Amino acid sequence: MRNYRERLRVPASYWLLTLCSVAIIGSTLWAGFSVVVAIAVYAVLGGGCAAVLLNWGRVSITVADGRLRAGRAVLLLQDAGEVAALDEVQARAILGPRADPAAFMLIRPYLRLAVYVEVSEGTPGAPYWLLATRHPAELAAAIERSRPAARTGGSPVG
Repeated sequence: MRNYRERLRVPASYWLLTLCSVAIIGSTLWAGFSVVVAIAVYAVLGGGCAAVLLNWGRVSITVADGRLRAGRAVLLLQDAGEVAALDEVQARAILGPRADPAAFMLIRPYLRLAVYVEVSEGTPGAPYWLLATRHPAELAAAIERSRPAARTGGSPVG
């Protein structure tokens, strides 16, 4: 049973900024050349930028079946400790001077809010996960709801 799913899509403002950048850089690169060169320049720049933005925004966060999936990484919720929804200031602090280099972080510059998930001490790997999200309270609640089921091996109650 899936309790939460969010795709970290790139916002429209990034697409507009990319479009403007492609127009400016493309015009600079093809200036003085033929129309064929202009079409090729815009196709390569636009296609490359679109591929990067699409790839960046295809990552999703899912809480289902006693697991937290963030991109390709998976955390069994039975191994999760403290879970906290972070506001912008808290997220910036934990990303900056308080960051642990061993932590797993799925962050995007266009998402300022995050969820902190502590990993139990006996579990090898990252000491905590930091996940950027548009809905930190909902994600944290979904993790909390799924955690009892993960520990007992059943489905969540309620």
